[in-house]
Amino acid sequence: MVAANREMAVYCFDTLVAHFNSEDAPLPAFDEGQHPLFVTWKKVVNGGEPRLRGCIGTLEARYIITGFRDYALTSALRDRRFPSIEAKELPTLECTVSILTDYEAANHYLDWEVGKHGLIIEFTDPNNNGRRSATYLPEVAAHEGWTREEAIDSLMRKAGYSGHITESLRMSVRVTRYQSTLFTLTYSDYVKYVRETRGAAPSINGVKHVNH
Repeated sequence: MVAANREMAVYCFDTLVAHFNSEDAPLPAFDEGQHPLFVTWKKVVNGGEPRLRGCIGTLEARYIITGFRDYALTSALRDRRFPSIEAKELPTLECTVSILTDYEAANHYLDWEVGKHGLIIEFTDPNNNGRRSATYLPEVAAHEGWTREEAIDSLMRKAGYSGHITESLRMSVRVTRYQSTLFTLTYSDYVKYVRETRGAAPSINGVKHVNH
């Protein structure tokens, strides 16, 4: 099994920096494979808690080199919940890469562990008979301090359901649980890595470099 690692996060930063510089990213320093994956960008301001700036990925297996390249940009620039990340924000960013594994059908909506499992839910909206679905990565429920029921209810809202949530509706939800490996890299650690492995810190158009 391929586990998420530093080189994957470096490649996501490389891809975003290359986008802002209108150039090609350096070749990645990890091997090809096929896995479901996600890229998450968070922003740290004044030493506070990192705040989400974008998170998009795929629940289907993708070649991970093109997958991380594509989702590094999609999550940074086209997550509809947030304005596009700008070059000037780079020094405040951290990137988390996730590789998803061990998909299993849960027996019911409480058949999973907070902090261990990510969730994919699918259900029929009782108001219009439309199909709804959403996912949370394994770290989300634990970070938010949710119970399993609270996480399921939040996922139903994320899926676009605005009606009353009943126990019978929860019981009708089809849950797929999964696990993941992840690696988080801050921009300052990215700069350090690039300086040590390539001999010079990255240069970004429109961004004054800060020594770390």
